[in-house]
Amino acid sequence: MNIKFIQFQSHGDNRGSLVSLEQNKNIPFDIKRVYYLFSTKNGVRRGFHAHKKLKQLAVVLKGSCRFLLDDGIEKIELLLDNPSQGLYIESFIWREMFDFSEDCVLMVLADSIYDEEDYIRDYEEFKKIVINDI
Repeated sequence: MNIKFIQFQSHGDNRGSLVSLEQNKNIPFDIKRVYYLFSTKNGVRRGFHAHKKLKQLAVVLKGSCRFLLDDGIEKIELLLDNPSQGLYIESFIWREMFDFSEDCVLMVLADSIYDEEDYIRDYEEFKKIVINDI
């Protein structure tokens, strides 16, 4: 599986830091939707789905969380804890987010608006689709 991190340019001085996000510049798509997760309870896992078309970029603005990414063949677990870095998630990647720090704020940028038809919420269905495409 090809995991892609996007490193953002951080500007800062003694006043603090700033990161600018721009579609089709440091974000590799048109941004159609932005959402964020916060106050996630201890021990809770989120996600449990893949997308047929949607592409996303996940950025932990504060704190940290772990991702489990699965392309149907390989599973990779990684830690997001850097607000100057985004995790690019292609379509047909199963994702689970967990181990949220108490202060975690996870922002996700998406290349299309919400569409329930784009979700694959059953892992066995996801595996069948991916295996048939190989």
